[in-house]
Amino acid sequence: MPEQILVIKLGALGDFVQAMGPAAAIRRHHPDAQITLLTSPALAALGRQAPYFDAVWVDDRPGWTRPWALVRLARQLRAACFDRVYDLQTSDRSSLYFHLLWPERPEWSGIAAGSSHPHANPDRDRMHTIDRQRDQLAMAGIASVPPPDLSWAPSGVARFDLPQRFVLLAPGGSKHRPEKRWPAGRYLRLASFLADRGLTPVLVGGADDAAAGVEIARDCPSARNLIGSTTLGDLVALGRSCVYAVGNDTGPMHLIVAGGAAATVLYSSASDPELTAPRGAHVTILRRADLGDLPVEEVAATLPLR
Repeated sequence: MPEQILVIKLGALGDFVQAMGPAAAIRRHHPDAQITLLTSPALAALGRQAPYFDAVWVDDRPGWTRPWALVRLARQLRAACFDRVYDLQTSDRSSLYFHLLWPERPEWSGIAAGSSHPHANPDRDRMHTIDRQRDQLAMAGIASVPPPDLSWAPSGVARFDLPQRFVLLAPGGSKHRPEKRWPAGRYLRLASFLADRGLTPVLVGGADDAAAGVEIARDCPSARNLIGSTTLGDLVALGRSCVYAVGNDTGPMHLIVAGGAAATVLYSSASDPELTAPRGAHVTILRRADLGDLPVEEVAATLPLR
């Protein structure tokens, strides 16, 4: 019977993208194993595309108000008889799953008390996600972890009929974190700046970004509004094809950069790029405590237009 391995990565999107390097390393370390991913509903489809997993389980994050769901998950985990678990979420929730497996727990890489392979670095909370996960896997015996590679993810984007030279703009973010958004009016001015130079602004994002997209596209007729129309694989493909990308600290920017885009990513004091920023050969980070203080001219100066 093949070795049974579980990888836990629940989200969010940017964190999931950054976990694909560790996922590749785990697959290489366990080439003949049956590897199962436990992830959130929103990321399950992307997980099924990835070449690193043989099965994908969906975790809808049951809490103590749904004890029957926790019991069901515990039974599912026990029945699988995992030999080793790589907890890349390393949260209170994922550590709880370790304790649900008492008394016959598998080898466990994570931060749960009693783990066989604990990530015991006292500086782990001050490390970038990629560095932290690489250090965690090193302590579990996996010495080499590549950068995230999503070359398997792109979908066909010909249906969008985009011009050859376009710049992606990701003006949105979580509706619960408005402080992480550069004002839509600044994106409008940047879109007009691009259009005046023969570059088509292409707006991308999720449902929470619809209002910003409508505002920008209304006042910049040259812009193409794809907000709400793209899959996660589309964002990787668009990142591969665009001239450049500009966006807030949001999940889509991680996919776009993973696709190979040169990009400028905008940060406020609400998050720390030293811990979470997408990494790439041509990624520029601009930060202001209040993004309303970041001028359009400074963002435009990072674009390769000379």
